[in-house]
Amino acid sequence: MKPLIFSLALALPLLAGAPVHAQAQAQASAQTPGRQVVETGTRVLTTLQQRRPEFQKDRKALRAYIESELRTGFDREYAARLVLGPHGRGASEADVALFADAMTDNLMQRYGDALLAFEGRPRIRLKSETPLPNNRGVRVSTEILRDGGDPIPVDYLVRNNGGWKIFDVMVEGVSYVQTFRTQFDAPLRQKTIAQVAAELRSGSLRPDTNGSR
Repeated sequence: MKPLIFSLALALPLLAGAPVHAQAQAQASAQTPGRQVVETGTRVLTTLQQRRPEFQKDRKALRAYIESELRTGFDREYAARLVLGPHGRGASEADVALFADAMTDNLMQRYGDALLAFEGRPRIRLKSETPLPNNRGVRVSTEILRDGGDPIPVDYLVRNNGGWKIFDVMVEGVSYVQTFRTQFDAPLRQKTIAQVAAELRSGSLRPDTNGSR
C-alpha cells in the first residue's frame, strides 16, 4: 500500500472520533459509532479541503486543527497499552500516558502533510457495525472512496469510554496496533518506556507508517 494512502486511512479515522463541542458530543452520544465516524470524518475532510490553501501556508494552524480534533476522539492510553503489550504490565499510569502522548504526537506530525497532499475528494462509506468479543467494543467496517482509485477497506475498533473512541485501525486487514507493537518490541526490550517515549518525542525513533506487510 502506498504510504500516502495508508496515512490518510489511518489519520482520518483517528480524527473522525472527535466531536467539535458540547452540543456535538451530546448528539454523538445518541449515534451509533459507525455514523459518528462517517459524519465526523466527512466534516474533517470538508474542512481540510476548504482550508487547504491556509493550511499549506501555515503548518502551525494545521497542527492546531489536527490536535483539536484528535484529543477527544482517540483512546490513546488504551491504545498505548495494547501497543506496549507485555512491556506495559506493571507500568505506571504516568509512563503509559507519556508513551501514549509521544506516540500519538509523532504520528500526527506526519499525517498532516499526507492529508493535505491527498487528491481526489476522498469520502467515507459505512459498511457494517459488529460487536467485538467479550464486550470490548464495536468494529466499524468502512471504505474510503476516492476518485480514480479502488476503495480502501478500513475497519475502526471503538469502545465507549466517555463516548465512542477509536483504539485501533485496520487498513486492508493490517492492524496499526499490532504493527506498532511488533516495531516497538525491540526498543522496549532494551530501554524503559520513558526512554522510548523520549526518542519518539525527539523524532530519533520513527515508527514505520508505510503500511507495508
